[in-house]
Amino acid sequence: MLDVKIKLMRENAALPEYKTEGAAALDLCSCADAPVTIRPGERILIPTGIAISISSPYYVALLCARSGLAAKSGIALANGIGVIDSDYRGEIFAAMINNSSTEYTVQPGERIAQLMFMPIERAAFTVTDCLDETKRGVGGFGSTGK
Repeated sequence: MLDVKIKLMRENAALPEYKTEGAAALDLCSCADAPVTIRPGERILIPTGIAISISSPYYVALLCARSGLAAKSGIALANGIGVIDSDYRGEIFAAMINNSSTEYTVQPGERIAQLMFMPIERAAFTVTDCLDETKRGVGGFGSTGK
C-alpha cells in the first residue's frame, strides 16, 4: 500500500474517501466557502482543501472527473486529467468546466472529482536516426479505422 500524508488546508476540508470496497479512486469534495455557480462554457478553480505528500517519486496522483457529474450535468475537469506530481505540496484544486447549456452550482462539500494513485515509469531517451518498423508506421489520427 502506498503511504500518502494528507494536510487539511481549510477548516471545512473533508478527507477523501473510497466509497466502495472496489473503488479505484477516492472522492474529493468542494471546499469552497460558499456555493459556486459555473456558467455554460465557464472554467473555474474549486478548492478541495487538501494537500498531499506521496512517499515515492514513482507514483503520481491523478485528478479525474466524476462520471455521474459529467454525464448528468456536463461538469468535467477543464484539463481532462489533473496530474499531481509526487513533489507537489500545495492545495489541490479542481479546474472545472461547464460543458452544458445551463448553469450549475457546486455546493460546499459536494463531491466534485476523484483522486487516483498510479505507478509511473520515468523515460530515458536515446537519440537515433531511425526507429523500428511497425505495421501501423506513421499512420496518424483515424488511421486504424473506426
